[in-house]
Amino acid sequence: MAKQIVIEDLNVVKKLLQKVLGKSDYMEIERMGGLTNRTYKITFPDSEQYVVRIPGEGTEKMIVRSDEKVSTELACKLGIDADLLYFGDDGTKVTVYISKAETMSAERMREKVYINMAADIFRKLHNSGVDTGVPFEVFDMAEGYEKIIYDNNVKLFEDYDKVKAAVMEIKAEADSICSIKKVPCHNDALCENWVLSGKERMYLIDWEYAGMNDGFWDLAEVSIEACYEHNHDELFLTEYLGRRPSKADWKRFLANKLYVDYLWTLWAKTRVPYDGEPMEAWAAERYARLKENIVEFDKV
Repeated sequence: MAKQIVIEDLNVVKKLLQKVLGKSDYMEIERMGGLTNRTYKITFPDSEQYVVRIPGEGTEKMIVRSDEKVSTELACKLGIDADLLYFGDDGTKVTVYISKAETMSAERMREKVYINMAADIFRKLHNSGVDTGVPFEVFDMAEGYEKIIYDNNVKLFEDYDKVKAAVMEIKAEADSICSIKKVPCHNDALCENWVLSGKERMYLIDWEYAGMNDGFWDLAEVSIEACYEHNHDELFLTEYLGRRPSKADWKRFLANKLYVDYLWTLWAKTRVPYDGEPMEAWAAERYARLKENIVEFDKV
């Protein structure tokens, strides 16, 4: 079911379009998907199409928009995101609509051709040699999310302290055996953030959580979101690395799977006061998988 247009947004959209494009007499406006922001596809009578994003309520507590802008501009420079026309201080954004756009699904992301495309995009991003100056410190962020959760009196899981301790033990082990360099990362590579254009080119959009991180985080996140099995993971890692993954690579990869679910479990809990039960359910799903992967890590 298509999401409803928020009436109050219409005036904001028109003002942005006039400011950025010098015109606002669009022919059609369509609400697009997204967990927290409100995003609209705009079509003008001359068939030109654009996307306008309006930040969601509460996102200002978790996202530094000036940091997001830096990463978005890098992605555009590397040719892996849509052309950026405007990025406001408040996070409002106008981009060119990707032609023949098709949002990827978990099923399609498991196809070899798209696994290879995703690996190529990550190689390009991670090997860009750019230090964006934007931190993505997973465990600092987790601590910040915990504070928001406690401040809002949102209940955490009964065994949370025990699971958190297990994650920290795994982090210590992974850090001791892996040489990890911080590189520019997307950090939120949901299937919905991958867009196919004409079946030959793929884009990675929405850089709200982008920052300097271990590149294996991005790989782990795609694996989780696209429900990869071991054969998909092996293909993905091999394509990305240009060689077969070593035991240390697998440890690093699985550790990042844990970190991904650990952080986004807490993020989802911070959204409960705004979005209610759907975020509770999403947090519970991620938390259950986190505990399963703790067991898997110990088997490597």
